[in-house]
Amino acid sequence: MTAVSDQGLDIGELSRPGGAGVRCQGVVHLYRTFEGHDVVALQGVDLTIQPGERVAFLGPSGSGKSTLLTLLGGIQKPSAGRIFLGDEEISRMGERYLARIRSRRVSTMLQGSTRNLLPYATARQNIAFARLAMTGRERRDAVVDIDLLRRVGLDQQIDQVVSTMSGGQRQRLALACAVSTGPQLLLADEPTSQLSHEDRDHVIELIHDLGNDLGTTIVVVTHQPEVAATFPRTVTMKGGRVGQEGRDGAEYVVIGAEGVVHLPSHLSAQWPQGTLVRIEPEDHQRLVVSKPPDTNPLDQVEGETQ
Repeated sequence: MTAVSDQGLDIGELSRPGGAGVRCQGVVHLYRTFEGHDVVALQGVDLTIQPGERVAFLGPSGSGKSTLLTLLGGIQKPSAGRIFLGDEEISRMGERYLARIRSRRVSTMLQGSTRNLLPYATARQNIAFARLAMTGRERRDAVVDIDLLRRVGLDQQIDQVVSTMSGGQRQRLALACAVSTGPQLLLADEPTSQLSHEDRDHVIELIHDLGNDLGTTIVVVTHQPEVAATFPRTVTMKGGRVGQEGRDGAEYVVIGAEGVVHLPSHLSAQWPQGTLVRIEPEDHQRLVVSKPPDTNPLDQVEGETQ
């Protein structure tokens, strides 16, 4: 049995080490308000996440980032389009098979630690509850609860009731429960919201450490640029579409359906909606975008497409 070690601590083997890739093809999602109005949350999302990759989703409220997270986790089904987890299309699975996916291959941390935990139970009991769907053999091969709690700094709270824990402790316990089944894909919606800076940094460090140790594919939704900056790839949602990506510190816009392009936020004020522009190819990797001569020449910008 292969062990995962951290600072000399053997934390055992999770039953399915490694990550799973995710692929979205033309994903559309609508929902109905209490007033009976249909709202388009996602408008043709195309996205590929490689196995073991770590990605942070950014975007304003209502941009569709949390909705996309629930679709990737099999909590909801898209109104149209296809979603693949590895080679399996989860967007067309029945609820019985989706339940199996959610309990074994994908873990989703909802926003707010209390939504992921049993408040009247202890840390040990919460981990046991998270593993209920595992087989006896999977439980025997999984990380021992005390070792997993030690990994997130909660070994002294193993028999402490959740309702008596601090916010940072509850969020670390929620993370421990999420990885206790050895998921191939970890989804976390605002895992650092309402935490102090110290607790925030600790939780993000743990997420990255677990990704390094286990190779799990990790997708995090956040509104905090400081959190997103720790991820090698960022995806910015705008109006239900993928509007922008960041890779290793460089920013790229994403060409959407019918050639739609979302300007980076720092240029939107200078180039507001309705601005007349001219686009000319300079070579096969560069486009020159400019305003007509009667506008301020200082407003010209040159952009690259890779």
